[in-house]
Amino acid sequence: MSDLKHFGRVLVIAPHPDDEILGCGGTIARLSAEGQEVHVAVTTQGYPPAFSEESVAQVRREMTSAHEIVRVSQTHVLDLPAAALDQVPASQLNAKLEQLVKDVAPDTLFLPFVGDIHGDHQLIFLASMVAARPRHDKAPSRIFCYETLSETNWYAAPVTPAFVPNVFIDISDTLETKVRAFAAFASQVRPFPDERSIEAIESLARIRGAAVHLRAAEAFVLVREIARKT
Repeated sequence: MSDLKHFGRVLVIAPHPDDEILGCGGTIARLSAEGQEVHVAVTTQGYPPAFSEESVAQVRREMTSAHEIVRVSQTHVLDLPAAALDQVPASQLNAKLEQLVKDVAPDTLFLPFVGDIHGDHQLIFLASMVAARPRHDKAPSRIFCYETLSETNWYAAPVTPAFVPNVFIDISDTLETKVRAFAAFASQVRPFPDERSIEAIESLARIRGAAVHLRAAEAFVLVREIARKT
């Protein structure tokens, strides 16, 4: 198995806690195992009255446990309002993401897919792309979009953008770690056949892997790659 050292410093941007595990938990675990620096930014949290303080605190604890399991190097929480990003001025949202990308200075960026059904996912993708504009030589060298079960496949493709992966990362050795990390989000796990079930997560990894003759994989859309001189 080839390593992923060329990814350099990695930043995964998640609209909500657990999106990062659903979308690329196995890749995070593999990168960490290979000694890579992996940052995760969770951009929103729930606020009353839509979300109780108790439920928010529980999810935050679950997130901490999940990130320990996949060995995230550093977690960044931006505390923007969940399910209400459309009420945040675009200038404010863009500024938050620009500062994040500037602070972390990632070589590789993982984002939610613009075609996800949740508006928060769409807005975070757009703001992240603004933050990652290649206007200087420290801009991210590569940008991937990940797929999130119950979000990426529930929009209206082909009327809306369809997730057509062109990058597959082998997670044969870290699928179990990904599953344990998602199981740490006890409040979010659902019984099969719900898509946010352990069985569905494992099945998607097997299907994505079989598509490229691997035992398990996570699939991504490559948005941009810059092959800079070393």
